Amino acid sequence: MKPILLVDDDQDLSELLCEYLTAEGFQVEAAYTGTQGLEMANEGPYELIILDVMLPNMNGIEVLKQMRQANIHTPVLMLTAKGDDVDRILGLELGADDYLPKPCNPRELLARLKAILRRSNSETNEPPAALSLSINSTRMEASYHDQPLKLTGAEFKLLEHLSQHLGKIVSKEDLCLAGLGRPLTKYDRSVDVHVSNLRKKLVSAGADTDIIVNQRGGGYLLKADKD
Repeated sequence: MKPILLVDDDQDLSELLCEYLTAEGFQVEAAYTGTQGLEMANEGPYELIILDVMLPNMNGIEVLKQMRQANIHTPVLMLTAKGDDVDRILGLELGADDYLPKPCNPRELLARLKAILRRSNSETNEPPAALSLSINSTRMEASYHDQPLKLTGAEFKLLEHLSQHLGKIVSKEDLCLAGLGRPLTKYDRSVDVHVSNLRKKLVSAGADTDIIVNQRGGGYLLKADKD
């Protein structure tokens, strides 16, 4: 059975989800406060953590932040208040793998969990990719082959997000949230424009013209160095 951690102060919902997920082959442990959830995450290991944003004594955003600072890279699915874009954006920026508004359908939750675990297992089984790219997140600076890149704030965030998913397609929706801090809207071409400018700057620094690939209908992919 796959061990997962559920952190939610709604005990009735937690009991329902624990029962449902256990029947689906998961071993579920529950925490009801942010502090307890963080302690259990540190003790681990878990294959996945379901983390509610609204928690007593330490909210889910802070729990996630401290987990990532402690190099706990367990995949995280965040539960957010319906329509709360701020929590969703903050969670994705801090390293959440997915989010689901509450109240949630247990079947949809299960589908999201399985999708995250498939991606996680796929990434674990692949050899590490190489990239001649250096990123300093604290100073928001980047260079390619030691040549500094003069990037706008949005371009830097897009490059950082793409590099965190090196060799994998990142949807325009995710890129819009990570790079521009807002959801993607219909007919919005901002991501395409920023990525195009970013690609030009990388090429000027010596990268191949196809270092960032546009996957039609999918998103963008940052390619690893060629052997």
